[in-house]
Formats: sequence, C-alpha cells, structure tokens
Amino acid sequence: MKFICKDFWTTVFKKQIDNLRTNHQGIYVLQDNKFRLLTQMSAGKQYLEHAPKYLAFTCGLIRGGLSNLGIKSIVTAEVSTMPACKFQVMIQKM
Repeated sequence: MKFICKDFWTTVFKKQIDNLRTNHQGIYVLQDNKFRLLTQMSAGKQYLEHAPKYLAFTCGLIRGGLSNLGIKSIVTAEVSTMPACKFQVMIQKM
C-alpha cells in the first residue's frame, strides 16, 4: 500500500496521498484532501452527488495497480466534502 500511496499516486496525480489508515485486517483507507480530478468542479454542494462517478476511473486504477502486483482487491470511493475524497481498499484473501 505504501507503493500505491507514494510512488503510484505521485506518478499519476503529481502528489502523494494525504493519509493512509488501516485496521490491520486487510482494509485500507486512502484519503486525498485535494483530489486533482475534483478540484475543477465547484466547491459547493451542487456537484457532490455526481462526484463519485468521477472517482470510478481512479478506483479502477488502484485496483489494476494492485492486481498487477498480484493482490486481489475491491476499491470503493466516497466524497463528503469537495475536493476531498476517500478510497477504501479491501484486500481479498486468495
């Protein structure tokens, strides 16, 4: 996960992830406080319900990156305030 948060995120979004948390049971939460794909959208609440649609691509990027490392995962995203977002990565046991 540190690879995803530092190297992968820096290559794709030109910055590191802001926060990484885990429950030590295969669930990781990656938080980006100024997500690049959401900064162009309004900071108001008018686009808040549409924001998760724009995060589907990034969820696929994370899942694909982990898959290429041999790690099977489920990735979901949530937005509570723009342009911050959280990605929840659940590592699946093989």
